[in-house]
Order: sequence, then C-alpha cells, then structure tokens
Amino acid sequence: MDSNVAIGLGSNLGLSGQTVETALELLEGYEGIRVKKRSHWYRTIPVGPPQPDYINGCAILEVTVSPQSLLETLLEIEKTLGRVRGERWGPRTLDLDLLLFDDLILNTPTLEIPHPRMRDRAFVLVPLAEIAPEWIDPISKKAIAQLLETIDQSGVQKLTLTN
Repeated sequence: MDSNVAIGLGSNLGLSGQTVETALELLEGYEGIRVKKRSHWYRTIPVGPPQPDYINGCAILEVTVSPQSLLETLLEIEKTLGRVRGERWGPRTLDLDLLLFDDLILNTPTLEIPHPRMRDRAFVLVPLAEIAPEWIDPISKKAIAQLLETIDQSGVQKLTLTN
C-alpha cells in the first residue's frame, strides 16, 4: 500500500543548493520511493551554534517502504553526500528529516513521527505549508497551514534557485 510522507531537506555547508537537489534525485533512484511534490528552496536562519544560513525545503514522497526503511535510506543519502555527524544542531552538508508518514504516530528509540520539533520550526512549516497546507498533524490535530500561523516566519526567505 502506498503511503504519503513529508520530508525536510536542509544544507549549510558546501554547495548547498546542489546538495539538496542531488538528494531529491537520489531518492528517486530507490525502489518504493517516488517524489510527488517539492517546495521552493528557502534561505533560513540557523538554530543552534553560530553557523552559515541554511537552504531548506520540503518534499512529499509516495512510498511503499516502512518508516524505518525510509529512515535508513535518508541516512544513507546523507552519508553519500558527505554528512558527518558532529555537534547537535551544528552545520551540515545535508540534513534529511522524516516529518510525517500518513497520519502515523510512532515513537521508537531511533525514530519519532511526526518529527518532534516540526511544529516549532518555520524552516520546516513554511515550505511544508507551500506543498501540503491541509495535511493534518496527528499530534496537534491542526493543519500545517494553521501551525504556520502560530510561529515567527521572519527568518525564512524564498530563494530563486531553479525549482
């Protein structure tokens, strides 16, 4: 059975625009994963220690794989594109976050769905609301567009990168 999934993409080291585009291309190469929709890219102010601004965006995937299998694929793509895990919330070549998986609520030692900090982050909600404004967050029971109305969006600016 096909599931709809929302992922977040981000990068602030190296050729960030190229990295996030390549990540989407690589996802298409995996069995059971299809990119259905994607947002524009946004320049965003980082959360955490001092570091360069990020390029962030979101994509909607149609998958036939399990949440855990998808997470493993996302981690593999991060590693392929040079991600080295360092300090928490530090700079990175690529960050792929599994945000939503249908209306699933899951909490395991390695995976929490919906993403636990998604509702507080403009760099996630702005691009997600662009492509899935009516998607209901299963925790808050609010649409993504409603969640976006409650947070400061001043650190998020649409980019003119090729989409």
